[in-house]
Amino acid sequence: MSLLSIFASSILPVVAMAATGYALARITDVEADALNTVTVYVLAPALVVHSLTTSALGGGTIVRVVGVVGAFTLAMLVVSEGFGRLSGRSEPLLGAFVLVTIFPNTGNYGIPLADFAFGPEGRSTAVLVTALQGVMLYTLGIYVAARGGEGDALSSMRRVFSVPLVYAVVVALAARWLGLVPPTEGTLMSTLELLGNASIPIMLLILGIQLANADVSGALRPVAGASAMRLLIAPVVALAVTLGTASLIGFENQVVARVVVLLLGTPTGVTPIILVGAFSSIGADDGLSPSAFVSATVLVTTVASVVTVTALVALLQSGAVL
Repeated sequence: MSLLSIFASSILPVVAMAATGYALARITDVEADALNTVTVYVLAPALVVHSLTTSALGGGTIVRVVGVVGAFTLAMLVVSEGFGRLSGRSEPLLGAFVLVTIFPNTGNYGIPLADFAFGPEGRSTAVLVTALQGVMLYTLGIYVAARGGEGDALSSMRRVFSVPLVYAVVVALAARWLGLVPPTEGTLMSTLELLGNASIPIMLLILGIQLANADVSGALRPVAGASAMRLLIAPVVALAVTLGTASLIGFENQVVARVVVLLLGTPTGVTPIILVGAFSSIGADDGLSPSAFVSATVLVTTVASVVTVTALVALLQSGAVL
C-alpha cells in the first residue's frame, strides 16, 4: 500500500474531522468544555466498556500492553529529563518539556487513528492504552507539572480516582473475568456500541476546537526540540521497548504490538495544557510560559504528525519491524 493510500485511509479522516472542529471554533465562539464533559463521562466510558468486553484481547496480552506502556513512560521520563537539563531548561519550563515529550495523544487522536488503521482490534487496544495514560497523567503527570509550582502535588494525585476511564476498564475486565458480559445483540451492548461509536468523531472535533483556542503566540520556534522528541524519538523508544518485551516474554499478538507503538508515536496530548495551567508556576523562562510552550507543542506536533504518523503507519502495516 502506498503512502498516499495510507494517508487517505488512515490519516485523512482524522485530519478532516479535526479540521472541521478547528474551522468551527474559528467561525463561531464554540467552546470544547461541554463536549469534553459529555465525552469524558459518557461516550468514552461506553467506548471502553464495549470495546474491551467484545474484543479478542486475552489477559496475557493486556498484561503485556500494561508493561510496554509503563516501561515506555519511564524510559521517556529519563530521556526527556536528561535532554531538558542538558539543554539548560529549568523549572517550570522543564516540567512542561517533560510532559509534552512523555504523554502522547492516545485519546482523541489515537483512538480514531487506530480504528482507521487497524480496525476493531486497534480500537480495543487504543482504549486500553488511553485508560493507562489517564492513570499516569493524573499521577506522574501532576507530579511533573507541580514541581515548579507551589501546590501539593501528592494530594492532587487523588484526581486519578475521578477519571471515569479507570472505572470503565475495571468494570469491563471484571465482567469478562466473571463471565457476565451481556449478549452482544442485546439492548445494553447495542446502546454502549452506539455511544462508543459517537465518541470517535466527537473526540476529533474537540481536538480541533482545542487547537483553535491554543495560545501559541511567540512560542513556535522554541518547541522544535520537544516536537522532534515526541514525533521522532518517542516512536523509536516505543519500538525498542515493544521489541524488548517480545524477546523477553513474547508478544504473540503482533497487531496489538503495532498499535501500541503507533499510539505512543502520536503527537502531544491536550491534557498537559490543563496540568500546567492547574499545577505549574505561572513564571516564564526567556519570556515563554509553560502553558504557551505546551499549547504550541500540541499544535506543532499535531500538524507535523500528518507526515510522521503516515510514515509510521506504513512501516507498521508492512510488518517490517514487528
